[in-house]
Amino acid sequence: METVEMNSVSLKRPHSEDDVANADEIKRQKISQKSKTGNDSEQSIKTVTEQPDKSLLEDMKNEIIPNELSEDQEDEELEDSDEDGDPESFADMMKHGLTESDVGITKFVSSHKGFSGILKERYSDFVVHEIGKDGRVSHLDDFSVPVDDEVNFEDPPEETFTILSEEDKQRLEELQLLKNKETSVAIEVIEDTKEKRTVIHQAVKSLFPGLETKTEDRDGKRYIIAYHAAGKKALANPRKHSWPKSRGSYCHFILYKENKDTMDAINVLSKFLRVKPNIFSYMGTKDKRAITVQEIAVLRITAQRLAHLNKCLMNFKLGNFSYKNHPLKLGELQGNHFTVVLRNITGTDDQIEQAMHSLREIGFINYYGMQRFGTTAVPTYQIGRAILQNNWNEVMDLILKPRPGAEKGYLVKCREEWAKTKDPAAALKKLPVKRCVEGQLLRGLLKYGMKNIISAFGIIPRNNRLMYIHSYQSYVWNNMVSKRIEEYGLRAVPGDLILKGATAVHIKEGDVDNYTIHDIVMPLPGFDVIYPKHKSKSDC
Repeated sequence: METVEMNSVSLKRPHSEDDVANADEIKRQKISQKSKTGNDSEQSIKTVTEQPDKSLLEDMKNEIIPNELSEDQEDEELEDSDEDGDPESFADMMKHGLTESDVGITKFVSSHKGFSGILKERYSDFVVHEIGKDGRVSHLDDFSVPVDDEVNFEDPPEETFTILSEEDKQRLEELQLLKNKETSVAIEVIEDTKEKRTVIHQAVKSLFPGLETKTEDRDGKRYIIAYHAAGKKALANPRKHSWPKSRGSYCHFILYKENKDTMDAINVLSKFLRVKPNIFSYMGTKDKRAITVQEIAVLRITAQRLAHLNKCLMNFKLGNFSYKNHPLKLGELQGNHFTVVLRNITGTDDQIEQAMHSLREIGFINYYGMQRFGTTAVPTYQIGRAILQNNWNEVMDLILKPRPGAEKGYLVKCREEWAKTKDPAAALKKLPVKRCVEGQLLRGLLKYGMKNIISAFGIIPRNNRLMYIHSYQSYVWNNMVSKRIEEYGLRAVPGDLILKGATAVHIKEGDVDNYTIHDIVMPLPGFDVIYPKHKSKSDC
């Protein structure tokens, strides 16, 4: 088993555009560890005994955050109100969640007595930085907007984002989403100058993709008229003619977020940008109850529009913008760097030292962690298994049925209504946040009917749907690893894939044992798992 030395990496916490370069680094203890390699990503872990410096939320608590959207205003308040809360109530909810044994984690690398503590008592106790394929750790440290080489193209001026009133924005959004009974929206030009009209034209076209504008005189007044140029197909599609050929089609950026998982964050960004969530891509989903930093890519949205969100959103910061010709794909990352605070330690000094020594000298079994499987009594792997079995009624039931665990109150009411009536319309009324998985499935059931669950399920964004499959894959991996450790311990045996330097090699079949891991757990067809060199996938 090779020893992998993890470099110490500083944690940079953004405060503002002016002082981000001088942000204090969190002090932490450097540990080297031996890691057992499986199909999971390489991970670097830091443990600290002090509280990280104050959160972005605390930095911004006195700022006035403008409300960009009047629709779903209550949604935003509900989403953003889920902060630390009462640690005891969160812990109580988590008692109804899963244990390690529920997800196949049953073996340990050593037999010493462990110690207990509270993980994630505060969301700021768990800090994650993504590690890219090139080994670089993601940090948010640059808020500048890149300048295009193509001089004929100009991003809209800053006034574009503020010139429209909230009432105008609501009318335009209803028109964009085809909810407006009128065929157009008229915006009166108060200060009738060519410059002012130009800014209004730019604002409508930039903020509401799919709408066109023209200028009209009515009763002696000047109006900007917004209308649909290409119907439903134009909705949320970037304006192709305004995108420079020399610019990459995807804007990559670093997203810093607090206390919100990646998919919820994408939903918030897409709502404020008024685009569809499926134009975003990322390499991995990050924990909700945490502070996380990761790379995101979005199709044909300018860095300027993204940077404007820093003035509109709490618990988010976007920066390190660049234009590239490719999106991001799940699993492309090398791993994640964690900084973890454990509180209320109950072990003795000897027990803690023994555990830390074991971590340094022996390492850990490379299981998929608990965050892969959800925080309620219905694990995500069960939904993934039902999908693979084409049991769509069970998929619908598992996603929507009531369950104990860490959930918001409106989700509990929605589930109760569903259990009582099986009426998607009635359940949806209990759910103010429509962009969550439950809301998307209910909207799909309303659109396609209860007899067409597959189409209804298809409304959920692809990455969310893949999450269930990946969860089941992770569940299979954990069980396979536990049974392999139970059978062979930590010694390498034929069929294993191990690291020697930077090269992955199989342990070849020999006279030691003819018993392979495939006799313990059968891999799923189509899953990217480790196969022994002497066997082909078709044999399994």
